Amino acid sequence: MPQQVRAVVATARDAPVTVETIVVPDPGPGEVVVDVAACGVCHTDLHYRQGGINDEFPFLLGHEAAGTVESVGEGVEDVAVGDYVVLNWRAVCGRCRACSRGRPWYCFATHNATQQMTLTDGTPLSPALGIGAFAEKTLVHQGQCTKVDPKAEAAVAGLLGCGVMAGLGAAINTGEVGRGDSVAVIGCGGVGAAAVAGARLAGASKIIAVDLDPQKLEWATGLGATDTVRADQVDVVAAVKELTGGHGADVVIDAVGIPQTFTQAFYARDLAGKVVLVGVPTPEMTLELPLLDVFSRGGAVKSSWYGDCLPSRDFPMLIDLYLQGRLDLKAFVTEKIGLEDVEDAFARMHQGDVLRSVVVL
Repeated sequence: MPQQVRAVVATARDAPVTVETIVVPDPGPGEVVVDVAACGVCHTDLHYRQGGINDEFPFLLGHEAAGTVESVGEGVEDVAVGDYVVLNWRAVCGRCRACSRGRPWYCFATHNATQQMTLTDGTPLSPALGIGAFAEKTLVHQGQCTKVDPKAEAAVAGLLGCGVMAGLGAAINTGEVGRGDSVAVIGCGGVGAAAVAGARLAGASKIIAVDLDPQKLEWATGLGATDTVRADQVDVVAAVKELTGGHGADVVIDAVGIPQTFTQAFYARDLAGKVVLVGVPTPEMTLELPLLDVFSRGGAVKSSWYGDCLPSRDFPMLIDLYLQGRLDLKAFVTEKIGLEDVEDAFARMHQGDVLRSVVVL
């Protein structure tokens, strides 16, 4: 039988979110209903509420979630009732040109549930990133569920569903940070701080955190940064070069995603170094660089989609590292809140007071 549950819904552009009763259908073929235990408040959810993704209101927000599989539809083989899972928005198809070339982390045809969740009057909801987990229960495709060790607290495990994975993956997967490398991370909010943690995991010898906010630099230091740069007090490029023997960093990660920070990243890297863009620009942003500089500096300029992660490979591994005490995922959880507190969490996000607010159900 379809279930009625409480959930956070964005009904119109820039309107405050509200807690509504929604209808979750029984899972159909390939679908799963998940009993959500916790879901992080990500900046992407705010983009949805602001209409920055598209205008398919009303939105069912939330996508950084962990919970337990409650029921499964016909043909579901990846997970079973009772499995503890982290939700992801890259459910690889296994058949597109990226998957067929052995690069499923670039999958161009990821799966979502076929059925729609609705308001009680039948109005269909658009789930954020195909998940919609600011809800007591949600309906997803089986491929969006990644089974992990149930010993990991849900408020921590769910963060791998988006922001923390994006940052960790930008360093480990996209940037391919190696032992002894120097790394600079520009922008040390949730994603940038995770990039710092990823660089530390990968064995970087020098990790330079760059931000305007001293609180964020303090958080980054706790996660492994060896040096900090206040971007409002010094020339960022000159400071990074000074900290790397005058050369620049081997890998520079732009976790902000605006032309100014990308240009800083481009010139703060060493010759043949890498620039990784993981901060998401807005559509109107443009960039101008001398083409000769692009050629003469060599190396690589990459964008990082979801940290170029493969959930089935990366989520269980990172949870194991957390349980071993080698990855401090708890450091990202600034506060635990209820469904009714999501709008306030968006405000705190703007103020820079939190790495992550996490809804606990």
